[in-house]
Amino acid sequence: MDGKKVLFITQEINPYLVGSEIATICRDLPQGVQEYGKEIRTFMPKYGCINERRNQLHEVIRLSGMNLIIDDTDHPLIIKVASIQSARMQVYFIDNEDFFRHRTHVFDETEQGFEDNDDRAIFYVRGVFETTKKLRWIPDVVHCHGWLTALAPLYLKRMYHDDPCFAKTKVVYSIYDNAFSTTIGNKLHKKLKQDGATDKDVKSVEKPDFYALTKLAIQFSDAVIQGSATIEPQFVEHIQKHKKKFLEYQNPETYIHTYNEFYDSLINSK
Repeated sequence: MDGKKVLFITQEINPYLVGSEIATICRDLPQGVQEYGKEIRTFMPKYGCINERRNQLHEVIRLSGMNLIIDDTDHPLIIKVASIQSARMQVYFIDNEDFFRHRTHVFDETEQGFEDNDDRAIFYVRGVFETTKKLRWIPDVVHCHGWLTALAPLYLKRMYHDDPCFAKTKVVYSIYDNAFSTTIGNKLHKKLKQDGATDKDVKSVEKPDFYALTKLAIQFSDAVIQGSATIEPQFVEHIQKHKKKFLEYQNPETYIHTYNEFYDSLINSK
């Protein structure tokens, strides 16, 4: 299905962040899917540890300048871009001084979550979708990687469901073996309701942690992929409960081909 469009939303990509399973997959998968003939766009946060000069990041003025309101506070959205030359692939970075520029990652140096991780997750997901709209680029599939992207399926199915850019988009969520124990703010459900979610939608994240966010992502995704060799059995049960299309863990040597066919099956489904 050449010419179809896949939007990758991830919390990390090699070479900008290295060492994780997500970073490796999100470096190789977009390139591979592009080589199969699909158009791609790839987004990640612009953490403070990413050297802009070394990685040749530059701001895209025509995409920057928007303010996103979260819990009645304005947050400026800045968009930067860089190229992975060997892959002939661009990466778009969501930047904000408070949320990302002064943070090295999704957790601090002691592996504790930041108090505003709920706001960061909302800002990141909304920033990606608003930028995609500005690009006037309509994805057939959105593929989310990492807990920081877990709100994306909810936003697509509720807050952006009637937007022409995303009305027919299918969303896939990959689950990885990277659980953490900290919660992600205690007002996330209230902030999501301010953006248009219902009480029923957000009941499961009144105490948001890794498990609650993952289950929320499963619930609102069209399909789920097992990204790690092992994942929590409760997630498999949740996938079965909600009757989601599910792709089990794939051979690291051949997974890109299988993922590409999985996208095609979603695009063809009604």
